[in-house]
Amino acid sequence: MKTLIYIGNKSAASKGANVSSIDVLCPLFTKCGYKVYSASSIKNIILRLLHMLWTCFKYRKQVDYVLIDTYSTRNFYYAYLVSLLCVILKLKYIPLLRGGNLPRRLKMFPKLSKAIFKNAFVNVAPSLYMKSNFENYGFHNIVCIPNSIVLDNYEFKDRVFESINLLWVRSFSKIYNPLLAIDILKAFKNDNIQAKLCMVGPDSDGSLQEAKKYANQLGVKVLFTGKLSKPEWVALSKDYNIFINTTNFDNMPVSVIEAMALGLPIISTNVGGMPFLIEHNKNGFLVVPKLVTPFVLAIKNITSDSDNTKSMVKTARRQVEHFNWDFIQKQWAKVLR
Repeated sequence: MKTLIYIGNKSAASKGANVSSIDVLCPLFTKCGYKVYSASSIKNIILRLLHMLWTCFKYRKQVDYVLIDTYSTRNFYYAYLVSLLCVILKLKYIPLLRGGNLPRRLKMFPKLSKAIFKNAFVNVAPSLYMKSNFENYGFHNIVCIPNSIVLDNYEFKDRVFESINLLWVRSFSKIYNPLLAIDILKAFKNDNIQAKLCMVGPDSDGSLQEAKKYANQLGVKVLFTGKLSKPEWVALSKDYNIFINTTNFDNMPVSVIEAMALGLPIISTNVGGMPFLIEHNKNGFLVVPKLVTPFVLAIKNITSDSDNTKSMVKTARRQVEHFNWDFIQKQWAKVLR
């Protein structure tokens, strides 16, 4: 039996935060027979870092691999310090390249990046976008393992498109551009076209309150649910028929994969790893970021050509079957051999 340490920001570390990769993968690895220790759910950033380092030191004689969720935000420095300790302790560590803006980190901090990624046993990229970016910067110890879902938890539903019911699911953060979703709703109101918008997710940087204030200023009604559990937002999704992803940066977002599994037609900005997941007019729509009009046109296309839309969502569902954990765990088994 292999023993793993999984380092990341567990959802308990931030009240109301979305479930993170560490929360999803730890029980799945355990179910597959791995012994898993994890850190950290401590809220204080200094104590959290110390807990991460202590966990690696405490189990140094038992662990086979240390998995490190690596993002492009503050977590980047956690990843650096944990990887440095792993090198000192001679532990095999595997960065999981989560952050959609990580390529910018490679450019801005080449020495730190080299210290983290060159010394890794292997780097795991959830998208070909991230893999190709790292290879362009000279990192070749990379394998692509997509984010996974348990497909049985996502019932495919045939939808009708007699009205415009928009669903947005993400943490409220400036990099995900939630205000654009509200601008899209306002554009339909200006054209006297009835539409509704539900935005699901916790606040990350004050953007939730900003979005509520912005909706009031524009005079549009938006349903803000705050954080919902996966079963809760999956149940909610049955009342909506179009999923919009307004982000400015992205990698391989699980929320989009989940929406594809549910049969929701996807409209996403053409950024980061999205063109590696969405093929325009085949399994969704890709549009220029930061602009309202491309979203509006794509939404009108979805509602006016239901035959094409139904074909797209079925194609999308077939695609995400390859992200089912039963398939993805075999790829992990090859890495954790």
